[in-house]
Amino acid sequence: MSMLQGAPWLLAHKSMLVVDRPAKVSLYGQDYVLWKDRNDNVHALPNVCPHMGAMLSEGWCEAHSDGTSTVVCPFHALEFDVAGCTVLPGTQKKTLPQMEPLELIVQGDFIWAYGGVEPLVPVPDLMRKISLDYQFVGIAGDTSVPASLLPMLLNMHDYNHQNGTHREMFRIEEVLFEAFVDKGHHSEAFMKMPKASPTRREIFKNPSVLMMPKTIEAHLENYFPSMVIFHGETAAGTIAQCHFFIPESAERTRTYALLFAQPKSPAFWLMKGAFLNLVDTVVAQDADILSKLYAESSQKIKLNNEVGIDWVRRNFESWPQVRSPNLSR
Repeated sequence: MSMLQGAPWLLAHKSMLVVDRPAKVSLYGQDYVLWKDRNDNVHALPNVCPHMGAMLSEGWCEAHSDGTSTVVCPFHALEFDVAGCTVLPGTQKKTLPQMEPLELIVQGDFIWAYGGVEPLVPVPDLMRKISLDYQFVGIAGDTSVPASLLPMLLNMHDYNHQNGTHREMFRIEEVLFEAFVDKGHHSEAFMKMPKASPTRREIFKNPSVLMMPKTIEAHLENYFPSMVIFHGETAAGTIAQCHFFIPESAERTRTYALLFAQPKSPAFWLMKGAFLNLVDTVVAQDADILSKLYAESSQKIKLNNEVGIDWVRRNFESWPQVRSPNLSR
């Protein structure tokens, strides 16, 4: 199960959807059309029109007086309701369902899905808790990366790549790893990363670097396989930077980040765009390095502090079971 079927995946935050505008999402090699109606209900159908194969996500939504809406095929304007039924021109009769809707699990603003397979682990409750304790800032870095799920997860749990991949952004001088707490499919990592002062060019490029402390004290909370949350402090407030991963296919993984904050002053909101731009840059740098890896090459050298990588490999190989005994330190 290279795409870890049976895990819950966060397809989107509701703010990513425009009312009555179809959007395309992919999971396990299947494309879906996702849309939100005026009642704030979210629906998903396979993205292929059963008539002649047009992408429904390239069509539009037809709004109705009760707040519901149908998705309309861009080829012949056939309307499909949330059950996948349509009315053929000239008949005035609704057909039987022509597509099987994708089952969604909507928790507040968070839209989860199992991709039509049997759930093997529950939807984590962490995002609901974060939304209660933090203010939502925005979305950043929504990117489809030409890499399979395992290299993506290994990269996100590689604590040594901060002063390599992200050197230009953060100028991290050293990664001082402190602890890794393994709780099965949930883990936490703690580290400190002293950084050099930003150059004038870097400040001009992204002023948010001025809000970052001299030493980044990072607390990473991980939920295998779909989430990494960076908890950190800036001069403007406490942030929870939540990264998500979705196996679009065996060879492509989508990633994006939701940023939440507990602002200390109104200055945070003045810097909102800069903070989101910083996250965009981090995701772009990760996507770039993943496109430049020989993912199938064997690892002949092991660095210190690769406990996060070991955690990913162990959980990936034993999915959905948690391997015992717990070997991480």
